[in-house]
Amino acid sequence: MKRILIIDDDIHIGNMLEETLGKAGYQVSRAYSGTEALLVLAGRKPDLVLLDLMLPGLGGEEVLPEISGIPVIVISAKAGAEDKAALLLGGAADYVTKPFDMRELLARITVQLRNTAVRGNSSVLEYEEITMDVQSHLVQAAGQPVRLTRTEYAILKLLMQNPSQVVTKSVLLDRICEDTPDCMENSLKVHISNLRRKLKGVTGKDYIEAVWGIGFKMRES
Repeated sequence: MKRILIIDDDIHIGNMLEETLGKAGYQVSRAYSGTEALLVLAGRKPDLVLLDLMLPGLGGEEVLPEISGIPVIVISAKAGAEDKAALLLGGAADYVTKPFDMRELLARITVQLRNTAVRGNSSVLEYEEITMDVQSHLVQAAGQPVRLTRTEYAILKLLMQNPSQVVTKSVLLDRICEDTPDCMENSLKVHISNLRRKLKGVTGKDYIEAVWGIGFKMRES
């Protein structure tokens, strides 16, 4: 059974979400503030997070960068395009504006969980001309093998696992530390620069895009 964490201090909306998600077959846990959410996330990780922005204590914008490896759907009354863009670039997987249609939200949850399952079950990651076999650690670009250091491989793997999202520097450092001991912030730019150079040397294309002040993502065509 998939677990969903609702982070929202609105009791009425939280109760409605919990009841509907429970009927849909999900196991639901709740947090009513940003601080409580971080405590819950420090324990057993949910499969997906529904995050409100207007929270007591830490706001949703502050909680979002602390969540890694879990799809986050932001649910907020803020409907401005700039608000949505900033949160999607900051790591949110999706954005739903209040008031929302529950059927649409359930569909979006299904899509995010399905995408996560596909990424988790596949031993081969693909992005345009780049392929990565996570079992053999073989990386190819335009059909040619690309020799990467352990740290470069860990960076590319994380970016390819989240191709449509900006991966913040803090999340990048935290996650690559699982695969390599060399995860110091002062060397991150050097590793990414070397990785970009190696991929471009084979394909002629710069595949990694820096998002100023936030982090990095795979460059879209």
